[in-house]
Amino acid sequence: MKTMMTELKPRLARFLITTAEHLEDFLARVTKARLTPVQILEEIVRMEEIDKARRSVASRLRRARIGRFKIITEFDWNWPKKIERDLIERALELDFVREGRNLVLLGSNGLGKTMIAKNVAYQAAMNGLSVLFTTAAEIIEDLRSCSPEALRRRLARYTRPQLLCIDEVGYLSYDSYAADLLYKVVDRRYEQPGKNDPSSRSILLTTNLAFGDWNTVFPNATSIATLLDKLTHHADVTVLEGDSYRVHESKRDAAARRKKTKK
Repeated sequence: MKTMMTELKPRLARFLITTAEHLEDFLARVTKARLTPVQILEEIVRMEEIDKARRSVASRLRRARIGRFKIITEFDWNWPKKIERDLIERALELDFVREGRNLVLLGSNGLGKTMIAKNVAYQAAMNGLSVLFTTAAEIIEDLRSCSPEALRRRLARYTRPQLLCIDEVGYLSYDSYAADLLYKVVDRRYEQPGKNDPSSRSILLTTNLAFGDWNTVFPNATSIATLLDKLTHHADVTVLEGDSYRVHESKRDAAARRKKTKK
């Protein structure tokens, strides 16, 4: 029996990963429960489906590159002086992705744009969508050094995901070629349905600059007007206004430390 189990495990592992990993426990359980052959097969299928779903979620989250983030339940909706909570909550339900629309979060630093974007990205990955979370600086740096042939292949990385999150547009200054590269990413995704998905490839973009000020970080870039036209053609643009929560948090923590020192 032991020799048979030793030989059976690697053969099962090629097809039934979970069953092979827990073979001894599985056999003991079904024997004790006196399951029929059909019930045993049903249990194998159930175990494999659960594990396949778990591995699929883990794989999507790994490829999404979301990184660490605070969950949306920790977001202080009362802090921004202006915020369209209904629109953002619909975004967290992925309405804009299902409709093939883009979403732009526009506001000054420290208002939670990245936190919101990462929570949307996480929800998308958990709901079976392919996602990539990156920054404008990372995209530009990634594409800038490519040869023309390599650039075509590398652009596919930013075209394939059903949701592409581009964080921090406007935080650094670039030349016109950087604007052209960002335009290529937006253009490749514009009204382009996926192979098994009728909707366009959605973009979630965060920026601290009004669109009219983008030429200050992409000076002399002729592609900016067309980039913004395609980005916002099918898009919801929501503005967050208020003071930086990070500054508020820092002042609050500093005051608490001073109070503690005086005791």
